[in-house]
Amino acid sequence: MTRRLIGCVFLILIVAALVQCARRGSPTGGPKDTDPPILIKADPPNMSTAFKAKRIRLYFDEYITLKDIQDQLIVSPPLKYTPTITPQGGASKFVEIKIKDTLRENTTYTLNFGQSIVDHNEGNPSSFLSYVFSTGSYIDSLTLSGVVKDAFKRKAEEFISVMLYEIDTAYNDSTIFKKPPNYITNTLDSTVIFTLKNIKAGKYKLFAIKDEAKNNIFDQNADKIAFSRDTISLPTDSTYLLTLFKEIQNYSIQVPSFEATNKIAFGYYGLREDFRIEHLTALPDSVNYRYLKLRDKDTLNFWFTPTELDSITFLVINDKLSLIDTFSVKKRKVGTDSLQLSPNQSGSLDFNKDFAIMLNTPISKVDSTKFSMMDKDSVNVNFNIMIDSIENAIDFDFVKEPNQSYTLNLLPGAITDFFEESNDTLNYNLTTNSTADYGNLRLKIQTDSTSYPLVIQLTDQQGALRQEIYAEKPKLLEFNNIEPSKYFLRVIFDKNSNKVWDTGDFLKKIQPERVSYYPDTLEIRANWELEETFIIDN
Repeated sequence: MTRRLIGCVFLILIVAALVQCARRGSPTGGPKDTDPPILIKADPPNMSTAFKAKRIRLYFDEYITLKDIQDQLIVSPPLKYTPTITPQGGASKFVEIKIKDTLRENTTYTLNFGQSIVDHNEGNPSSFLSYVFSTGSYIDSLTLSGVVKDAFKRKAEEFISVMLYEIDTAYNDSTIFKKPPNYITNTLDSTVIFTLKNIKAGKYKLFAIKDEAKNNIFDQNADKIAFSRDTISLPTDSTYLLTLFKEIQNYSIQVPSFEATNKIAFGYYGLREDFRIEHLTALPDSVNYRYLKLRDKDTLNFWFTPTELDSITFLVINDKLSLIDTFSVKKRKVGTDSLQLSPNQSGSLDFNKDFAIMLNTPISKVDSTKFSMMDKDSVNVNFNIMIDSIENAIDFDFVKEPNQSYTLNLLPGAITDFFEESNDTLNYNLTTNSTADYGNLRLKIQTDSTSYPLVIQLTDQQGALRQEIYAEKPKLLEFNNIEPSKYFLRVIFDKNSNKVWDTGDFLKKIQPERVSYYPDTLEIRANWELEETFIIDN
């Protein structure tokens, strides 16, 4: 009995010991590692002079990996050939950079790694680590700082290249199109502030571009650009603001093609008014034709009635540039575009926007006697019909009452297109909400009276235009019947009084028209009136 009792006690002690061991082996959690990797050694040393090495190694106090190194690494001045950088996809305690270029003499180079070097376990970045060396006897030490903003959007894009060109005998306005800069940095993805470092004294031109091709030169067709009007003399204590904009693309015409048996499409870049089209091929008297710009696209359509011709030859003439292009467009097997009607609104009607019917083929005529409209009480509603030849649409102007239903009836033949096709019987059922479902905004703008005229725009959070008011002088602005949501407010300083925002042009030294955003988000609530004052400094 005593032996059995001793055995039980011994067994209990063993189990207790095992439980304790299990507890000791369980992870306790502990504080999360938030420390970035620390550079403990560089070979050759950072800030080296008389640099001749082809390989650089940076050693860290823990295992690291590289993240988005292609976007994050900025070498200034830019190298012609991208250096080979390891590790790629694995962990290591060092980063190795192999230089493929022949380096310039007496030049200070900066390698800014942004936030691409992160610790292997937690991804903590070694933020904005730089490695600097000089092929000469000293390190250039001047700096230049500033801010990049977008000319039209509320926020600037990420990864904007800021570029500094030295003004020497080889520099001219076309240099930015052909050669990389003398110095470069990048706003990366975290800030709009830039600092160019390790610059030598001299005179420079300052630019920023959204470098889509990542080739350190400006492509007018793809990139946004910002430029400083002034020549910059270093050293300087000035801070610079760069306003980024997309130029109107240089004129070019694409090869036209048959997109339908009754339509040839001419895609183009630039402005529609910069060119005209003539057909060299003599068209039969039975063939009618019309040119019409495609809605929302830089495409001009040549519409024509049936013909047996296998091809048509066109001249595209730009008188401003004295350019003439000749195109022979051959028939191919494609379908025929036939009349289609589509409304510009569905669901509840917008109180601030006309209802419209849009056509895909050119409008020829409208028979107003074949349109009628009634409200929910079967009372006829008066309306006016207007043909929008630019948008190729038919607008209906009528008084919209709250909490109302309307039926718009189209009898056959109400709308006829260029090809003598017309509509069948159509009915559009339209409704309006209560005014209590919307909110209103009353706005005062305080700015210098010489700043007028202004275009004041209410946009959604994605930047899409919702309402607009044009003001030629100071006045109380009222935005009514706004759908409840959050909005931004944008003010355009309409310098040339054409009621639209105008972009800039680098070669013509034209900056884009100024745009100011109200600093806060506007929250519009149903059945509520919001009053705000926007003070704009000049």
